[in-house]
Amino acid sequence: MNKQTFIQGTMILLLASVVNRILGFIPRIMLPRIIGTEGVGLYQLGYPFFLVIVTLIAGGIPLAIAKLVAEAESAGNPQRSATILRTSLVYATAVGFLFTFICLFGAPWASRYILTDPRVYHTFIAMSPMIVIVAVSSVYRGYFQGKQNMVPSAVSSVTETIARIVCVLLFSYLFLPLGIEYAAAGAMLGVVFGEIVGLVVLLWQYSRIRRKNPSNAATAPVVIGQQDKNSFFSQIWQILKVAIPVTGGRLVGSMSYLLESIITARSLAIAGVATAIATSQYGALQGMIIPLLLLPGALTSSLAISLVPSLAEAQAKGDMRTIHLRLHQSIRLALVTGAPFAAIMYVLAEPLCQLLYDNGSIAGMLKVMAPIALFSYVQAPLQATLQALDKPGRALINTLIGATVKLVLIYYLASNPSMGIYGAIFAIIINIVVVTILHGFSVSRALRFRFPLLDILKVACLMIIMSGAAAYLYNELLTISSKGFRFIITSLIAVVIYLILSAGMKLIDWHDISRIPILRRWIKN
Repeated sequence: MNKQTFIQGTMILLLASVVNRILGFIPRIMLPRIIGTEGVGLYQLGYPFFLVIVTLIAGGIPLAIAKLVAEAESAGNPQRSATILRTSLVYATAVGFLFTFICLFGAPWASRYILTDPRVYHTFIAMSPMIVIVAVSSVYRGYFQGKQNMVPSAVSSVTETIARIVCVLLFSYLFLPLGIEYAAAGAMLGVVFGEIVGLVVLLWQYSRIRRKNPSNAATAPVVIGQQDKNSFFSQIWQILKVAIPVTGGRLVGSMSYLLESIITARSLAIAGVATAIATSQYGALQGMIIPLLLLPGALTSSLAISLVPSLAEAQAKGDMRTIHLRLHQSIRLALVTGAPFAAIMYVLAEPLCQLLYDNGSIAGMLKVMAPIALFSYVQAPLQATLQALDKPGRALINTLIGATVKLVLIYYLASNPSMGIYGAIFAIIINIVVVTILHGFSVSRALRFRFPLLDILKVACLMIIMSGAAAYLYNELLTISSKGFRFIITSLIAVVIYLILSAGMKLIDWHDISRIPILRRWIKN
């Protein structure tokens, strides 16, 4: 099994994540055109329940496995890694099937009494088989990440995305004649098929690696006789001891997302917004605007995944210098790569929404949220740092505080007729800022880490310059009649200006870039 360095692993995951995000926008662009924003709203209303259940059974499992496997590999004990994998598979499969049945039987009650739109029932039923699939997939992803081999996860995620795109669009189109609720369920069924393909690829990758390294494979039976029971449950407890706090933190986020969908819908109803319109507005926010904002999160999520085993290994060796270096690299990369996206989304919100969704009326939502996007990009590596350094409880408290503030503000602001959906948007913005600041304070205190304030100031100046340049190019200099083409040309020129200035200010670390396998030879030449 090929182990990659931190930068190489991050870049492999980044490449896969960027491909996934770009491909993922195909259904996000096409799906509203097939089933409309109301259909997207039905799809989005059911999805938070799925996230809560998956988080409950597998939220902390990948990180726990990655951490424990990384420690085992660092100690030169590959058999321990195989044992962790076997035990985790038994746990994830059993709990996954249990919650799949609970979801199937609880769908009528949840769609009727919890959500404001009973048409979500069909989406509920369609998504239930995905629970056990995701649970098992998460075990293999954590195992490969702990081995610091990011290729299997990257290949799996890309193939899963491609299969999901095809199936989501195909099934939603085929089910549309039956009604919009069936079309939304068809879209969710497409996601299920994508997850199946992703799991098959992971199993194939593991099988291939097992044939090459049979001594490291998890081929032994999981439990044989009573003498193994104590060992088995001891292993389960070791995994859960790491996973439970992480799961708690993620569960707060997932429950917050679920309660957000419920409270937003009910608050909009209090404000006098009709159910269909409220579903449509929430679908636009969660299915179109927020995914666009999170597009640069492809890098930050890759950084977060790579950080956990890297920091866990450094901590096991007592290497504080490496921990500070990795964290500084992650924050700088998150800021530098996220800033141009945030600037473009703020200045050119209307043509961007028109180009992607053929709907310029939702541009106001994007414009309001874009300036705060940088906080979201930095939040992921900060949270991963707390989890890798055995401080998931602190991350849990920070997330819980932010979620509480958000839900209270949603109820108070969104129920105000003068604010409506923008009340929910302002609440989400405040949540992002609060949680990021709390994570930053916790990391700083735990590691005595000084944040790169000079880099932050440089990025802020570059964003202002880039925003001014983009606004001038689009509104004054370029006279191209096509708004879409004008947007593309403006964005490209603005990004080139940003990259040149970033290199001049030494925000781009060419030493790190030279370590990327694909670019190493080209840079040296």
